[in-house]
Amino acid sequence: MRHYETMFIIKPTLVEEEIKAKIDFYKDAIIKNGGSIETYLDMGMRNLAYEIKKNKRGYYFVIYFKANPNLVLELERLYRINEDILRFIVIKYESKKEQKAWQALVDRANKKPETKTSKAEVKAVEGQTQEG
Repeated sequence: MRHYETMFIIKPTLVEEEIKAKIDFYKDAIIKNGGSIETYLDMGMRNLAYEIKKNKRGYYFVIYFKANPNLVLELERLYRINEDILRFIVIKYESKKEQKAWQALVDRANKKPETKTSKAEVKAVEGQTQEG
């Protein structure tokens, strides 16, 4: 099985339930056709670099998965026949170096956001420990 990443942009005019249904449809398509999803990244609503089909915004979603090459053809076909998909791309990671980069992307997508501590909070905590 090969390593892939796919990103697609959904029309912003859909309601939240419709967007979730589209995302689930493509995740199910990958699984039903013998692929395995490693992780996914919900990037949410964003401004487009340029207007696509009279839309200035779009809902971005990325899926990292492993599959056989014939799945990619089916996935691209499903993207093309759906008018709610503004743009899509499927990227194949072939070499060992690329697959290592793919794994790093998967690990970063799986990582929970860290809580940032401000300098003022650090100084306050340090001050308390020195006094006590």
